[in-house]
Amino acid sequence: MLSTKKTTVGRALAVLGSSLALLTTVGTGSASAHGAISDPPARHFGCYERWAANWQSPQMATEDPMCHQAWQADPSAMWNWNGLLRDGVGGNHRAAVPDGQLCSGGMTFNGRYAALDTPGPWKTVNRPSSFTMNLRDHSSHGADYIRVYVTRQGFDPKTQRLRWSDLELVNEVRNIPTGTTTPIAVTAPGRSGHHVVYTVWQASHADQSYYFCSDVNFTG
Repeated sequence: MLSTKKTTVGRALAVLGSSLALLTTVGTGSASAHGAISDPPARHFGCYERWAANWQSPQMATEDPMCHQAWQADPSAMWNWNGLLRDGVGGNHRAAVPDGQLCSGGMTFNGRYAALDTPGPWKTVNRPSSFTMNLRDHSSHGADYIRVYVTRQGFDPKTQRLRWSDLELVNEVRNIPTGTTTPIAVTAPGRSGHHVVYTVWQASHADQSYYFCSDVNFTG
């Protein structure tokens, strides 16, 4: 009986230790924060917002299955929601980020964000054809440019992995001193239903490129 109790306590302490380690990662990540699209939320940021306080809940599997598979694959992708980036791309995004790997930034950080590339019923937010996107940049890195793409009508995020040819560039802003929340205009006429808004943020402080997939339901 005593041995069983020790084993149970040991397992509980191990789980607690893992949880504290993850929370430490969040803290240190925020201290040297980079950023993400917060509205409409990038996939990993949305999963973090919805489930960080309850990330081991079995309800996630039925209520938010795409986030569930992402948390199961690598919880650090959500704890490090502000670090989906690549260094030294030199502006050649299509070479650094191959088709089918756009949401993971070309499998950056040894595939930490790979689950974001998985097609499926990702949670969407409703938007009209013209809306304002927000970039959260805690470190105020600024932007040499921010490019916003939207998938063409006919693309199905539930069954297809995202390719560059699926995207249409709808806006590009240059040389902006981003702050805690930076608004970006998005206009994507002729679309309805579930689409992916894909954002490339080229930071100003270094050759550092960020890649974000946000899921939107265009209401027409």
